[in-house]
Amino acid sequence: MPECLVFRVPTRHPADVSGLDALIASGAVAAAEIVAVFGKTEGNGCVNDFTRPLAVMALEAALAAHLGVPPATVGARVALVMSGGTEGGLSPHLLVLARREGPAGAGQALAVGTAFTDDFLPEDIGRMAQVRATAAAVRRAMAAAGLEDAADVHFVQVKCPLLTSARIQEAAARGERVATHDTYASMGLSRGASALGIGLALGEIPADALDDSVIGTRTDLHSGRASASAGIELMRNEIIVLGNAPGWTGPLRIAHRVMRDGIDLSAIQGTLADLGLPTGGQLPPEAAERVVALLAKAEPSGDGLIRGRRHIMNDDSDINATRHARALVGGVAAAAIGRTDLFVSGGAEHQGPDGGGPVAVIATVEG
Repeated sequence: MPECLVFRVPTRHPADVSGLDALIASGAVAAAEIVAVFGKTEGNGCVNDFTRPLAVMALEAALAAHLGVPPATVGARVALVMSGGTEGGLSPHLLVLARREGPAGAGQALAVGTAFTDDFLPEDIGRMAQVRATAAAVRRAMAAAGLEDAADVHFVQVKCPLLTSARIQEAAARGERVATHDTYASMGLSRGASALGIGLALGEIPADALDDSVIGTRTDLHSGRASASAGIELMRNEIIVLGNAPGWTGPLRIAHRVMRDGIDLSAIQGTLADLGLPTGGQLPPEAAERVVALLAKAEPSGDGLIRGRRHIMNDDSDINATRHARALVGGVAAAAIGRTDLFVSGGAEHQGPDGGGPVAVIATVEG
């Protein structure tokens, strides 16, 4: 029976793969078993966050050396999702996901599936072409994980592209118009289109509600299990689906809730409770060790309010709003878990309600 393994590896800088090398050298996991790597890097999380492609290059080189293949071929077998921004107390780290054959088990266990879209043209980004391609790839990833019932899916991570001036000009040279000429805004449109594709695949959003005009505008259309991160380092969508599936074995399970805003501690505690963890306050150290990963989205509300009180995240011209949001949600989550190496990603367009977002926890379960 397949088993999903998850390892949390600290990093000293964006190109630090020493922890990954040590993990493989220890025999805890073989390079050929690794199917995906999530990473939090300490860049700004914006268009010019080059910590993301730096981390991808370092990971491709490291995995290629262990596999004995050219670095350029690693991306065909391993989904590399780097999310920039570790504001506040968040700790840069990697989450290494692997699949191997394990002993037979009963019931459901953590399952992982990956899939990739083809490369997009610049004019596809933030439009229905990206929505449809993402939905199809999510369905392929679900099939790879043996997740036949969408209700068993708890988190879908997508790494998606963005527009740059060069990409915009390339489209214009072919007589094509892109969704926006604002490269930062393109990140939100790409994340939004990807999230709508996830919602479409999971049955959360009806197909007849979707067209180009709703992307980035209809905040009532959202997925409670979507997480999308945009970056300069790719032109396709890379999809990682996580859920609890029959036919898988091992001690890991995943649960999720939807935070209604950036201080929704109860959603995090509810997720912990779903996994049999105590929720009377901050997790005690022995319980915190059972938490392998926390994955969350962070987004400032569009109305500039949190429970009726004004915030300035959208009005700060010095610090991007998504950076504020990551620090806020990261602090709330760290207070609940008692640890700061958490995967908190900014920019939650169509990923949960306005100002909120999905939160998922992977943990070992007892019994």
